Amino acid sequence: TDNVNFMASNLTKQVRGIIKVVTAIANGDLNQKFVLEAKGEVAALAETINNMTDTLRVFADQVTTVAREVGIEGKLGAQARVPGVAGTWKDLTDNVNFMASNLTTQVRGIVKVVTAVANGDLNQKFVLEAKGEVAALAETINSMTDTLRTFADQVTTVAREVGIEGKLGGQAKVPGAAGTWRELTDNVNQLAGNLTSQVRAIADVSTAVTKGDLTRSINVEAQGELLQLKDNVNQMISNLKDTTYKNQEQDWLKTNLAKFSGMMQGQRNIVSVAQLIMSELTPLVDAQHGGFFFMEQDRDTGPELNLIASYGFSTRKSLNSTYRLKESLVGQCAFEKKRILLSEVPPGFIHVQSGLGDAPPRTVV
Repeated sequence: TDNVNFMASNLTKQVRGIIKVVTAIANGDLNQKFVLEAKGEVAALAETINNMTDTLRVFADQVTTVAREVGIEGKLGAQARVPGVAGTWKDLTDNVNFMASNLTTQVRGIVKVVTAVANGDLNQKFVLEAKGEVAALAETINSMTDTLRTFADQVTTVAREVGIEGKLGGQAKVPGAAGTWRELTDNVNQLAGNLTSQVRAIADVSTAVTKGDLTRSINVEAQGELLQLKDNVNQMISNLKDTTYKNQEQDWLKTNLAKFSGMMQGQRNIVSVAQLIMSELTPLVDAQHGGFFFMEQDRDTGPELNLIASYGFSTRKSLNSTYRLKESLVGQCAFEKKRILLSEVPPGFIHVQSGLGDAPPRTVV
């Protein structure tokens, strides 16, 4: 009886010890171990359970470490190491390590590309195999790199052509650019476009000036130093125009004075001289009607102005051919010795006639 009771008591303690450890494992407590004395197959079972507990504890510690380092602390490259693991536990360990390794490779690939972009190297691309959201992220980064590379190439081309080679009209073309990149592209194109318009306007006007055309001016909108350049060029053209006009007037005057001096040489009759002057001078100044009054001294009435030559003149009964000083506009002009200009001619004052009709003049000098 005692032996039976001892056997039952021992078996009860051993089974309960095993149940305690297994229950702890089931509840996630991997610190329990079977510590009761046992022999034979029960001892082997206890050792197996204890080894399993050790393996599970190491596995849990390693997986927790990998998860913390990779997922929280960002320490890539971590691997779980569970000595003596086999079967499902080895598969689980390998899967965790494979996941960590894949994540490490993908993140490091992304870091490599992003770092290259930050350092100005736009030739790197993410070429590792990826799936899901990581693949979408990789595609986005590659697209970003392509856009940046195209943007950089286009901006460099525009800068070289416009700023160095002098090829105006260049524009950056970045397909698919949006947001800030689109704004940057538009700003570069606006800069190049404005510079092209301004330089071409200045070049066109400068070319016209070199060909003697002083009627042109730069009208393109500009600011800053280009505005100063525009104003200076326009002022230069204005000065050239004034100088040229004055020179032309002087040349015209000198040429015609010489011409009239030559015509009057050898002439002795004042009437002939006056008529010659009227015949040449009136069309020369684009007039259609003219008269030449000669001042003579009358012993009784004093100085008189007599019409001795004319151009396109028609005799009228109401119109005198002799005037004293201060009499009529002719006499007043002679008295003051300065020109009188009528820009609003009274009706019936003078008529310019031809074989086809007559009309009042617009101005009278």
